Amino acid sequence: MLATQCRMARAALGLTVRELAEKAGVSHDTIVRLEGGQELKASTVSKVRETFEAAGIEFTNGAEPGLKIKSPSGGTLFVPARTGKRIG
Repeated sequence: MLATQCRMARAALGLTVRELAEKAGVSHDTIVRLEGGQELKASTVSKVRETFEAAGIEFTNGAEPGLKIKSPSGGTLFVPARTGKRIG
């Protein structure tokens, strides 16, 4: 997961940094560091990623990192990340 993907996913779900931190069971500062591209423990990044995935976000990687947002109707929307440093 890239820092950009984390910010995009949080925005797509309409969550504040504090709301995401609470849902993921991590601190506000952890989310700030994650979105700033700082390296964190893999287990911490996994908690945040799993929180997003449970809410219908699918992270894509490879040539065009981005994310897919699953809609209630079953469709998906792909959003490519422009740039960013991989954080997990």
